[in-house]
Amino acid sequence: MKQHCSSILNTLPPHRLMALDVMRGLTITAMILVNNPGSWSAMYWPLKHAEWHGWTPTDLIFPFFIFIVGMSITLSVDSMRAKGFNHAYILKMGAIRAVKLLALGWFLALFFYNFRDPTFSWIDDTLLQLRVLGVLQRIGLVYIVSLCCYLYLTPQKIALTCISLLAVYAVAMLYIPYPLPNGDIVNGLWLHGNNLSAWIDNAVLGSHHVYYAKAQPLPFDPEGVFSTLPAIASALSGILAAVYLTKQTDLKKQARVFILTGVLAVIAGYLISPLTPINKALWTPSYVLLSSGLAIITYAFCSAILDIYKVRAWGAPFIVFGANAILFFMFAAILARLLIMIPVGDTSLKGLIYGSINTLITDNHLASFVFSLLFLAVSYGVMYGCYKKGIFWKV
Repeated sequence: MKQHCSSILNTLPPHRLMALDVMRGLTITAMILVNNPGSWSAMYWPLKHAEWHGWTPTDLIFPFFIFIVGMSITLSVDSMRAKGFNHAYILKMGAIRAVKLLALGWFLALFFYNFRDPTFSWIDDTLLQLRVLGVLQRIGLVYIVSLCCYLYLTPQKIALTCISLLAVYAVAMLYIPYPLPNGDIVNGLWLHGNNLSAWIDNAVLGSHHVYYAKAQPLPFDPEGVFSTLPAIASALSGILAAVYLTKQTDLKKQARVFILTGVLAVIAGYLISPLTPINKALWTPSYVLLSSGLAIITYAFCSAILDIYKVRAWGAPFIVFGANAILFFMFAAILARLLIMIPVGDTSLKGLIYGSINTLITDNHLASFVFSLLFLAVSYGVMYGCYKKGIFWKV
């Protein structure tokens, strides 16, 4: 095991930030773990999203990834500038990457066929019900806007943009009136299916093209149109963190400043939560402050452990996942769909595997978690094989 970890750590390019790679790997690992339980009805509390307001550890995964996207923008653009690439070229490559992320998101949305239902129609039930936005689509949109901000704005203006996005979103959600299907005009609500963001999703995307298609009175998407604005603020916070990181070379001072900043952001998030409740599906300003604050603290701890105290062996598996994050996400998503799609008797291949585990482990929650771990182990085997062969899929 020690030799295995050393071989991974030694292949990391010297210009890479190990703490960021490990944090990215931790985040994508957590994402795959919580997305693939044996049964959605048997999950331990930390592996579930909050039902509406509030948060669980699972609710931090996506904003952590968005924060990391922001940090990566700073580092990659600085690297490309150092190599002599101009802004037009960097923006062109960024736009191509954003389009690819959108396309991959739509591919996953369309990659499903119900072989066990003779009445299933892929055109009617999948293509014409396409969910327009989603995880990869949000990453793509957030990425291209944040890239433009870093290319053309100073750090001070990026900070002002970040604050402005949160302020505009909060004021709009609180004070702009919107009509309900029954004719009532309301404003300032933060309810499931009844808020300004949901109204915009329903008006722009349509009730058949969102994740919560049956929400009442307004279908909406947790990666919706209007809530993308504060998600951009999450990425901008990552950009600002990386700007400081590149200017401050003292690792111990970096960690201290990041921890202090993170604590203050978390406190600020809780202070404004009576006005804008902490809510992932609406990506509220309080949620941005909380999640970005905790992301900064997490990076500080990763940096302290890996770079200051040089305790690195534990990070090797996460470097494997982090180095191929999008490939890992796509592989896991396709595998999960195949397990559901492949029929085995009167159930699916996933049902057969989970049923076998549940026979050996009668505790449903534990059996469901073991299925997640098994799924993760298989994924790691594939990703490690890619890592050893030098296969890195850069979108």
